[in-house]
Amino acid sequence: MKKHVTVVGSIQIGFSVLGLMAAATVFVALTFARGFVEDDETARTVLGFLSISIPLLVGLMSTLGLVGGIGILVYKPWARYLLIVLSAIGCVNIPFGTVKGIYSIWVLINDETLKLFNKEVPDVNIIQP
Repeated sequence: MKKHVTVVGSIQIGFSVLGLMAAATVFVALTFARGFVEDDETARTVLGFLSISIPLLVGLMSTLGLVGGIGILVYKPWARYLLIVLSAIGCVNIPFGTVKGIYSIWVLINDETLKLFNKEVPDVNIIQP
């Protein structure tokens, strides 16, 4: 399962980087488009709202995915939980998000994966007399 966990982390990081680039592109495009509707105040307001809210939402989800992807590669238990939630939310994004989400959830809830994340780490800082 180590191979699958690595694949999930890599896929998550890759999609997150693409999401961050998409968020920046949408922000620039909508901000640029806002300049073309100088006469219509309603259109300027709507484009202003969309130019902030869409990139903010996509950027937040992508940042969480990037952090979770990096965390999963070093077998942090919190990253596993984060990616399960993000994968479930990502299933709404048909078709790629659904495939990525189902695969990620399958890998992350597998019994062998649980064993990878629940390893007891010996405490090496304890000094015994």
